[in-house]
Amino acid sequence: MKNTALTHIHENLGAKMVPFAGYNMPVSYEGVNIEHETVRNGVGVFDVSHMGEFLVTGPKALELIQKVSSNDASKLVDFQAQYSCLPNEDGGIVDDLIIYRLNEEKWVLVVNASNIEKDWNWINKHNTMGAELKNLSDDFSLLAIQGPKAAEAMQSLTSEDLSAIPFYHFRVADFAGIEHVMISATGYTGSGGFEIYCKNSEVEQVWKKVMEAGASYGIKPIGLAARDTLRLEMGYCLYGNDIDDTTSPLEAGLGWITKFNKEFINSDALQKEKERGPERRLIAFELTERGIPRQGYDIVDSQGNVIGNVTSGTMAPSVGKGIGLGYVPTIFKDPGSQIFIQIRKNAVPAKVVKLPFYKKD
Repeated sequence: MKNTALTHIHENLGAKMVPFAGYNMPVSYEGVNIEHETVRNGVGVFDVSHMGEFLVTGPKALELIQKVSSNDASKLVDFQAQYSCLPNEDGGIVDDLIIYRLNEEKWVLVVNASNIEKDWNWINKHNTMGAELKNLSDDFSLLAIQGPKAAEAMQSLTSEDLSAIPFYHFRVADFAGIEHVMISATGYTGSGGFEIYCKNSEVEQVWKKVMEAGASYGIKPIGLAARDTLRLEMGYCLYGNDIDDTTSPLEAGLGWITKFNKEFINSDALQKEKERGPERRLIAFELTERGIPRQGYDIVDSQGNVIGNVTSGTMAPSVGKGIGLGYVPTIFKDPGSQIFIQIRKNAVPAKVVKLPFYKKD
């Protein structure tokens, strides 16, 4: 089991630690509901250093990225980021990722922790054009500082105007006394904030300064359990739950990151699927009676026939209802459609809703 550079700090804070993607990770500190509300209303900090980072450089860098990713990275300007996925050759998804453009010949790909080796092998296999690749995953740490007060709380740590960084853009600047830190206006919570990339040797100093700067704003450390409830309230996909090797980006509602104005791996087959229309769709649902949907539960119709399965589910702290995502035949995809979630012996009624579940007042 790997540790992050901050594992000892989480243990000293009394975090409940669990194995996740081969890492010893903090799942909660005070409790999921308190941590969730902290991010929705104030500011919280997550250690997500288990994520993977690949550096792609040289004159062929963009060509490789365009081949392996579904979105159009040629649209990016320097210091802009893009959400994308890596399609496989069978209609599914190798991983979802964020692509960062530093300049025309220098890019960073940020991938899911559980897929680092798989993605690395996949991208290298398709690097027939000779782009230069370097796996930085074991050398870099990542802190997500999330919440509506993030920019204000962190401003004293940098000379960069944090509130001026547009969503899905980033800067390389001084932060917490360290030069050349990547400060990215991205996140997985839907409440704004930043993701901070620095070296393992620097992250303890960054963590301490972040906690000091945020103290008067009520900053708290946040675990993976609240990360999951926060992302699910936004309807953000989690690889391994809502998307995987067997789900197409079109089924998963990721048509917006699948651009057919270029060729990429399996683009012909995906374009045909788009023209036909996918047979099933990832839908968002809210229970209309009490209950908590969980991953793996069956979705049934009014006659009790199994029509799909829940891929993610929880009791949503900011919504106050049981919510979830799952795949169903396309005829059930429209908001307002009635479905039922099989929770043990009960078929609990639910309705299909439009994302996000959580909307700021």
